[in-house]
Amino acid sequence: MMKIQQNKIVILFLSVMLLFGYDGNAQERKLSLEEVKSLALENNKKLQKAQKSLEAAQAASASAQAGGKPTVDASATGIYLSDPLNMLLPEYQGSGVLSVSQVLYAGGKVHNAKKLSASAVELQAAQKDLTEDEILLNAETAYWQIVNLKEKNVLANEYVRLLNALHTSLKNSFDAGLIYKNDLLKVEVQRNEAELNLTKAEDGLTMAKLSLAQIIGLDNINFDIQDDVSITYSLVSEANTLSVESRPEVKMLGKAVEIQKLQTELLRGDRRPTVALSANGIAAFGKQINFEDGSNDMQFFVGLLSVNVPIFDWGGRKQKVKEQQFKTEAQKLELEETKELLGLEIQNAWLQLNQSAKRIDLTQKSLQQAEENLRLNQDRFEAGTVLGEDVLEAQVLWQQAYSNVIDARAEYKVSEARYKKAIGEY
Repeated sequence: MMKIQQNKIVILFLSVMLLFGYDGNAQERKLSLEEVKSLALENNKKLQKAQKSLEAAQAASASAQAGGKPTVDASATGIYLSDPLNMLLPEYQGSGVLSVSQVLYAGGKVHNAKKLSASAVELQAAQKDLTEDEILLNAETAYWQIVNLKEKNVLANEYVRLLNALHTSLKNSFDAGLIYKNDLLKVEVQRNEAELNLTKAEDGLTMAKLSLAQIIGLDNINFDIQDDVSITYSLVSEANTLSVESRPEVKMLGKAVEIQKLQTELLRGDRRPTVALSANGIAAFGKQINFEDGSNDMQFFVGLLSVNVPIFDWGGRKQKVKEQQFKTEAQKLELEETKELLGLEIQNAWLQLNQSAKRIDLTQKSLQQAEENLRLNQDRFEAGTVLGEDVLEAQVLWQQAYSNVIDARAEYKVSEARYKKAIGEY
């Protein structure tokens, strides 16, 4: 049964290696945090989508900027008429039309449409900035999770080594008849749990690498990272709540308010006159197409000035303006609420950052105490004044204290990144 399980594990391992293009001779790529961020900005699909949305808004703005300029159109038509129509009209003819049109006045709609499209570009730019911030935070969070799990793997291996050493000592004592078997079994149970935790840590590291690979656009996990959890840290004296205005979310909603106001002006423009001028030159050729003298060609010019004045629509246009005004007010309220929530987010991120720094201090003190406790118990065990159970308990406390230090340091780096994002400095 054990042999079958081992074979399954080997097959699973080989399958995973083939899936991710494992090359036993390939050297793992070492990535720094800055390289991870750079790859995320370069390859992440969400950011690529945001860039395309920005480019679409820019194209729409360029189209709107051409809205107030004259338009020139040309067309050509050929006609052949059979009996009996050719008895009344020319049997065949061809004509060409060149038309030039210019809107002279449209109630401000052309000007406001240009401003609206420009605001839409700025909104999409802010959306892209927000997407960048979120991707960078996700990338850095995944990065420090890998750092955390790498250190946990080192710790798990060291813990297993300590338990193996203790097991060897107790096995010798048991073989010599100096201790009972239950003392040995306690260590074996703890060692089995430690080996299970080691497997979980290794699997967790693989999943963390897969997550980071997806964020930064890599198609395999044949990479490693440079940092460890030996970090510098400090308390932040005061939360920078004034930085709310620099957040992309505020910029986006500010532009959304501008767009709603411009939409209102566009609707007001529907209630104002529209004046347009067009000039059309027409040339026609065909059998006796000129009805005046019977010749085969005819040219003429048509000028048109049109004025469209809205008079009465049962208040429909007026109500649309009022509807848009209410939408604008609602958008303003959303902006104010968002500012308040972002202020709370900054305060919370600041508190979390300082709590993380304090947690490092406390966990490091606990680790120092656990190390001293373990050293004393090992010395006393070797001197025969304490039992193996005491050493086992000291090892468990040491392992937990060390694990808490690793978690605290990685948590601080993530909290630091979240605070920077919250104050718009990411």
